[in-house]
Amino acid sequence: MKQVEHIGIAVRSLQQANPLYERMLGLKAYKTEEVASEGVITAFYQVGETKIELLEATRPDSPIAKFIDSRGEGIHHIAYGVDDILAEMDRLRKEGFRLLNEQPKPGADNKLVCFVHPKDAGGVLVELCQEQPA
Repeated sequence: MKQVEHIGIAVRSLQQANPLYERMLGLKAYKTEEVASEGVITAFYQVGETKIELLEATRPDSPIAKFIDSRGEGIHHIAYGVDDILAEMDRLRKEGFRLLNEQPKPGADNKLVCFVHPKDAGGVLVELCQEQPA
């Protein structure tokens, strides 16, 4: 893993959360994007070399809606950038980590993503992400 790529924060409403983060960070979101397969709309803020990703559920059965229902708003996951997601997935499997998906899938911000089960990562949902070729 080469860096913390972003920190994902679950919010009930981007309409309410974006002004708060704009005031706090002193900048505007550089991108808002819907990831229909995950049932979310995301907003990204670039803070130095790391991003903050706000996630709002678009349907009640989405992972973000379930997270907010059980835990409330807050930090949902930490994402690490990798150069070769398949190699990193293989390495983690060999180290005994359970992955939540067998193959990388398209994620927000032009990334391929895979998640590590939080029970194997000290209670933290870990996302691996690799930039997709343009």
